[in-house]
Amino acid sequence: MNYFQFLLMPLLGAFIGWSTNLLAIKLIFWPLKPVKIPLLEIEIQGLIPKRRFDISKNIGETIEKEILSPDEIVNRFASENVKNQIIMHIKNFAIERSREKLPAFFPSGFKTAISDYIGEVIDRQGGTIFESLKGILMEKAKNEFDLKTMVEEKLNSMNLEQLEDIIIRLSKKELKQIEILGGIIGFVVGLIQAAASYYLSFLR
Repeated sequence: MNYFQFLLMPLLGAFIGWSTNLLAIKLIFWPLKPVKIPLLEIEIQGLIPKRRFDISKNIGETIEKEILSPDEIVNRFASENVKNQIIMHIKNFAIERSREKLPAFFPSGFKTAISDYIGEVIDRQGGTIFESLKGILMEKAKNEFDLKTMVEEKLNSMNLEQLEDIIIRLSKKELKQIEILGGIIGFVVGLIQAAASYYLSFLR
């Protein structure tokens, strides 16, 4: 066996391994529509086009149950920092509106006293009011904010080319690694075959 024959096996193995993995990745998305193979009575279609509705449903359920639930969204918006900002905004708004609505003939000192009193009431009761509103928001989120359905409907509304483009962009690096790994494995297998053939040629 000459050097060219020895190198040919691992190079062919690398090409076969790489092209096989590349084809397998393509078959995740293609063909978009079912294609019947004549005589064999077999119908083939890409995994994602064939099961897109199941996949969309599972993604929606996973996001809502394990990643981001409506309660977590409300809690994030109801953090201590946000809470203080909202109470301060309500306080400033109430004080400003009270000054605007009080008759012009009221003494400025009287207006200031009323505004200060309103501000003090909001400072004392703002936390309680906010927690009450937070509870209402959580209840509304559970009953009306269906994150699972929103995600599912959004994914199902996309055409298959858009969905393919998003998946490829998100996993481009990993898919490329799968292609390269196929080539490496094919090269190693080809190298082992070449070494075995070389050894057997000596035995003859």
